Amino acid sequence: MVTAAFTGAFWWSDDRGFADAATSRVFNQRRPARRPAAVLRAAHAADVAAGVKMAAAEGWQVAVRSGGHSWPAWSLRENTLLIDLARFTGMSYDPTSGIVATGPAVRGGLDLDPYLAGYDRFFPVGHSPTVGLGGFLLQGGIGWNTRGWGWAAESIESMDVITADGELVRCSETENADLFWAARGSGPGFFGVVTEFRLRTRPRFRELTKSSYVFPAELTAEVLSWYLTARHDLPPSVELCAVSCTPPGSDSPVLVIDALSFDGGPTSLAALSTCPVADKATTSQVAQPVAFADLQTEQLRANPELHRYFADNAFLTGPAPELLPALVPAFTALPTARTFTVLGDFTPLLSRRPPGMALSVQTDLYFAAYVIGEIPEEDARCRSWLDGTMNRVAPYSAGCYLGDSDFTARPDRVMSDAAWSKYQQIRDARDPEGRFPGYLGAPSQS
Repeated sequence: MVTAAFTGAFWWSDDRGFADAATSRVFNQRRPARRPAAVLRAAHAADVAAGVKMAAAEGWQVAVRSGGHSWPAWSLRENTLLIDLARFTGMSYDPTSGIVATGPAVRGGLDLDPYLAGYDRFFPVGHSPTVGLGGFLLQGGIGWNTRGWGWAAESIESMDVITADGELVRCSETENADLFWAARGSGPGFFGVVTEFRLRTRPRFRELTKSSYVFPAELTAEVLSWYLTARHDLPPSVELCAVSCTPPGSDSPVLVIDALSFDGGPTSLAALSTCPVADKATTSQVAQPVAFADLQTEQLRANPELHRYFADNAFLTGPAPELLPALVPAFTALPTARTFTVLGDFTPLLSRRPPGMALSVQTDLYFAAYVIGEIPEEDARCRSWLDGTMNRVAPYSAGCYLGDSDFTARPDRVMSDAAWSKYQQIRDARDPEGRFPGYLGAPSQS
């Protein structure tokens, strides 16, 4: 048994407090039986480096937890040293460059956004305010208005990484560019530990304008048919999605068309008025001002803690007449009152060439399902519903987003074939001993 001196806390598997340390901050209450051999709650980068070297001496792999907001609990792996980055919550802003330095455990909505608001700046953090930046950015980052601003990972200026050798290196477009390429999109398959990100921020929006239409579920086919065409007519300043959910106090789902304009004003939302059944909406909010704090409160309500989550997703491609029969059941019959499904539009995102990075699978249409239960007895029904839903849309999937995936349940592509080959080559060179375990399950790469 190898011993090491750490500033942070350390638990062997038979230590008191190990059980709590192993699952600390794991958001999904549907937790697997997998457990690490030991847990290191690192205090600083030197602790992380020492932990990686200790794992090598013990014959362990290294698992990492930044925010714990992972549906399959990526960080819980057997025969690993779990390096918990909970203490990496520092933030500092440079007004000269507009770059903010953040630790990977910083929560985007609860921590980074209010911090940047003090400088009148903004970064497109994850919609759920409790999501930590580490996993969010490594998986690419579907943040606020990805449709118009691009993936959050595109705005990483540089990062500090502890490599598989236990060395601290700076990664950017010009330094350790291979690691920088791999980090932006490989998610839990990344073969290093990021201890700090430096992010390019943008001026904070001056106004938010929202339109929202709530339709009864029986109009889903008509509304989605219109949505699949009208989505192309909205400018990049608008975040657009169709959401199926069950309102509090109701027994039936509804279909919500939500459009949020960042500084585009009412005219940017005009295309929504073309819906042929707009007059049949049970409620509507047309081009009204909204506060970002209210949007975040709604996200917290929709993504409750202490619940049991199943999630999956797909970037869709195909003609609307074929997509609709596959999609409509996912919006009209939800398995629990908390479950919601989303159909998002990324049309402007595909009109430009993103920077080179591992993240390389996307289409202009994104579908995701979040099945939320409260008790273990609901698990079988939730799993069955999600499996059926994804089986229907799978023929139209070009791949998936890592942040909402679970390859132990359903593999899908996460990179283009060329990117996957490049990723494997870099991984073999940078982590030849397989110090980092990679994905739970395996992506489906052709």
